Amino acid sequence: MKIGIVGLPNVGKSTMFNAITNAGAECANYPFCTIEPNIGVVPVPDERLEVLTKMYNAKKTTHAIIEFVDIAGLVKGASKGEGLGNKFLSHIREVDAICEVVRCFENPNIVHVDGSIDSKRDIETINLELILADIETVDKKIDNAKKKFKADKKYAQEVELFEKIKITLEQGKSARTLSFNEEEQEMLKDTYLLTMKPILYIANVSEEQLANPFEDENVKKVVKYAKEENAEVIPLCVKIEEDLASIDGEDKKEMLEALGLEESGLDKVIKLSYNLLGLMSFLTAGEPEVRAWTIKKGTKAPQAAGKIHSDIERGFIRAEIVSYDDLIKEGSMNAAKEKGLVRSEGKDYIMQEGDIVLFRFNV
Repeated sequence: MKIGIVGLPNVGKSTMFNAITNAGAECANYPFCTIEPNIGVVPVPDERLEVLTKMYNAKKTTHAIIEFVDIAGLVKGASKGEGLGNKFLSHIREVDAICEVVRCFENPNIVHVDGSIDSKRDIETINLELILADIETVDKKIDNAKKKFKADKKYAQEVELFEKIKITLEQGKSARTLSFNEEEQEMLKDTYLLTMKPILYIANVSEEQLANPFEDENVKKVVKYAKEENAEVIPLCVKIEEDLASIDGEDKKEMLEALGLEESGLDKVIKLSYNLLGLMSFLTAGEPEVRAWTIKKGTKAPQAAGKIHSDIERGFIRAEIVSYDDLIKEGSMNAAKEKGLVRSEGKDYIMQEGDIVLFRFNV
C-alpha cells in the first residue's frame, strides 16, 4: 500500500519524506528538485510489539510496514502538462492515498512558488489540477456509457453517476466529498479518480507556531478545508521532525519532552496514513518472533491466515485469539486461558485490531 506525499515546490515535502524514511531524497531550494518519485518503506510504530517481545523473550520483532512515495512538486497548469504535471499526475495515480504537505510558515530564505504564504490558495492549486484531470476522465466515462446506453439501457445508471460526479467537480469540489452506495462503488472501481483517493493534510509550521498551531490563520484555513472533505490535519514542524529523525533512544525522548510532545509528528503521520488506507494489524507472538501483520479492516480469519501463508488459509480449522489488552492484564497466555479469555473463532470471524492469534490448520 502506497501513500503519495504531494505539495507545491518548497513546502517541506521532500524534507518530510527524508525524515520519515531517512532515505535521503534530494532536497533543495528550487522547484522540481524531485523529479522521479523517491520511495521509502517504513515500519508502523507499534508499542505493543516491544511489550510482547519482552514478554516472550522473542529473538525477532517485525513491524507492519507502509510505503511512502515522494512525488514531484506540482504547479498551476499541471493537468495541461505544465511543469512536471504529466509526471505528477501519472505518479499520483499509482498511489492508494495522498498526504498533502501545506506550507504555513514564513521564511524569506525559502522561496514560495507563488511569492507569498496562503495555505488555502496552495491547497486549491493542487486540488484544482486533480479536479481538472478527473473531469477529463469523467467526460470519457460519460461518452462511453452513452454509447453503450444505445444498445443496453442498464448504462443509464452509469451516465447518471458520472454526471453527478462531474457537477461536483465543476463546483471545485473533490469526488471524495460525495457518498456512494455499494452499486455505485462497484461502477467506480476501475475509474481511479484522483480526487476519490483518501487524503491527509500536513500543516507545516515553524517551531514558534508549533506551541499553538491551531491558532495560526493559515493552519485554520487548512483545518476548514479538510473538514469539508472529512479529512484530518496534522500540524508539524518538518524541520524539527528532521532533527528528531536523526536521533533515537533517550536523546529522542528528552527532545520530545523538551518540546512538550508525547510522540513525534511523523509517528502520527505514519499511524494515520495506515488508518487512512483502511488497514489494521493482527499480531502473532512467540519466542522465535513477535510480528504485526497488515490486513484490510473487515478481513475474516481465514484470509488473515493467508497473509502468513496460503497453506494456512487453505487448511484453516480455527483461530485461537486473545486480545492484546487481556493478555497484558493477565500477564501470560496460560493465565489468560485460565480466565477463559482465549477464544476459539471460526471461518466467519472478522479480525479485530490487536488480536493476538494462533491459527490451527491442516493440509
